[in-house]
Amino acid sequence: MDQDGAGTELSDDDVFVVLRPKSPGRFVFASPHSGTVYPQEMGADPALAEASLRSAEDALVDRLIAPGVDLGATVVLGRLGRAWIDLNRDPADLDPVLIEGAADGSVSARTTAGYGVIPRLAGDGRPLYDRRLTLDEARDRIARTHAPYHQALADGMEAARARYGEAVLVDWHSMPARATQGAGGARGPDVVLGDRHGSSCPAELTRRLRRAFEALGWRVALNQPYAGGWTTQRWGRPAEGFHAIQIELNRALYFDEAARSPGVGWSRTEKGVARVIAELLAGA
Repeated sequence: MDQDGAGTELSDDDVFVVLRPKSPGRFVFASPHSGTVYPQEMGADPALAEASLRSAEDALVDRLIAPGVDLGATVVLGRLGRAWIDLNRDPADLDPVLIEGAADGSVSARTTAGYGVIPRLAGDGRPLYDRRLTLDEARDRIARTHAPYHQALADGMEAARARYGEAVLVDWHSMPARATQGAGGARGPDVVLGDRHGSSCPAELTRRLRRAFEALGWRVALNQPYAGGWTTQRWGRPAEGFHAIQIELNRALYFDEAARSPGVGWSRTEKGVARVIAELLAGA
């Protein structure tokens, strides 16, 4: 990547894609972390391997959820890589270790660990930069990429509520197999559903999704270790007609992380997720 830090024009089409159904329903699907585009101006450490740069991506989740559009879900897909910006973080949560001029006040535990709205570390723990970012650079990146994506998400949610009296966001993610491994390397759950411990959506939605995934023979966990990120927290407001739930899929189901390509379980997972989506959207 170009290391001179020169600015690049980014249109909304560069930042996100919205797949619009012919007859929109109550559901909005989102995949904020499956993007693979890294603008030249990022200025990452030139010694950083591409595999490290891309190690936090929710690989292929956009392909897994795209069938939802044919069943009435509006689908919002982030196009920019997670190392460039994390669309599931509070835009105000700036990392003072990475960003010169960022306030040294209270930041989230994730930001302290290096995974703020503009990450300091790659998914595999390696530093993304051999420099610090300026505050203006960080703010500009957020304004041009984070804000337009979330405006697109808001447009979908508000349109659904205006049409049906309520809107349901399903925020789709994937997790590395190691993230949920038990003692001795035992494989963890295949799916983690995060509903902010019951606060972001009706319990029936969580139960419905759990039943659908378990019918595939997949192991499902609730809220551990992922209870739902910033987007789920932001849109999980049932009293206002906005509901949200986060879904984490274990990449071991479908992805070869070493080769960064679909794994032996891809076809089964693709069909399984399509079945869950069909059951979720039936009658929606």
